[in-house]
Amino acid sequence: MNILHICAYSWDIGGPPRIIYDYTSVLAPQGEKLTILTPMSAGDVLYTTAPGVRVVQVKRHWFARFFPEFSPGLYRYLRDHGNEYDIIHIHGIWHFGAVAPYFVKLRAAKVVTIHGLLDRWTLKHGYWKKKIMSWVIQKQLLKKTPLILINNKREDDDVRRYLGYQHPNVQIIPNGLRISEYQNLPAKGTFRQQHQIENNQQMILFLSRIHIKKGVDILLPAFRLLQKTHPNAVLVLAGPDDGYLPDVQQFIETHQLRKSIILPGMLINTDKLAAFADADVFTLPSYSEGFSVAAMEALACGVPAVLTDHVGFSDYLRAYEAAYISDTTVESVRDGLAYLLDHPAEAALMAQNARRMVSEVCDINVVANRVLDAYHQLVPQQV
Repeated sequence: MNILHICAYSWDIGGPPRIIYDYTSVLAPQGEKLTILTPMSAGDVLYTTAPGVRVVQVKRHWFARFFPEFSPGLYRYLRDHGNEYDIIHIHGIWHFGAVAPYFVKLRAAKVVTIHGLLDRWTLKHGYWKKKIMSWVIQKQLLKKTPLILINNKREDDDVRRYLGYQHPNVQIIPNGLRISEYQNLPAKGTFRQQHQIENNQQMILFLSRIHIKKGVDILLPAFRLLQKTHPNAVLVLAGPDDGYLPDVQQFIETHQLRKSIILPGMLINTDKLAAFADADVFTLPSYSEGFSVAAMEALACGVPAVLTDHVGFSDYLRAYEAAYISDTTVESVRDGLAYLLDHPAEAALMAQNARRMVSEVCDINVVANRVLDAYHQLVPQQV
């Protein structure tokens, strides 16, 4: 089967490139033909590509400031090569790559993964742009899409509320992880030594884009409250800036927290694993996620976690008792962090449950082949 993924495939985007990498790294060795079509700007760093996977880079146009990912080159590629594919898998909505495939006469079956972009929080932000785009085109195109992939029951409710009816082909498939990548972590102390964090300090790790959607605005005051009872606590805010870093820096300066809050930037590969190995607690107090890859990675590494209902898999977290689930309030996040730091036995049990959850629910070999099965339902002659 010849499959085209459309996504901004760069390191600064967040979860979708990692998800595509994991899917393709499983399916390429099975003989599937896989291409990633990505708009890129000067300075963007292409995400890691699995062996046997082709990447087509097209230039992102200056008009992308007004219409995300706008790229005439992307349209031209679909016009000239789109009919070479059996499946066109679109990642996300509200961007040019999510509408361009519908403006070319293509035989390929279209698949859309929502990635959490229809939840109430996301729809409220940039409300009028999304309202106009929905009215003009996005809602009509989504109704025409043969297959919509989502991660959880909450997203199913979001899709039904957005469309106004139950789409006939929505499938719930969680994101997956290559679990073996998280079984042999760097030696403990590696990250702490690099960033001058003492062994007696309690390290709280946040690893995601520095964006208000990720709950950074409640994490910062929650950490400040925590320090009143846990003066040895250190907060590591790791990730690329996505518009909220100046606010973070201002908070640090205002409250004189330069020694307590560390900003290492984006962590990848062994640096990221070293941070997980040294963290006492991971937290992502997010307002909105499709299915947080960073949170799942932390759980796979055995880090006790404070998460919210909005990370994309809270139903699994509750079923497995795999994390402390907080509200999106300062006090609730503070209470969750304090609880895990003060109750190491309970925290260790949650971490053990979390590893079991990841292995049973999110093994990428199982998940990727579920996606392939969904493709085959659209293109049965390829079975």
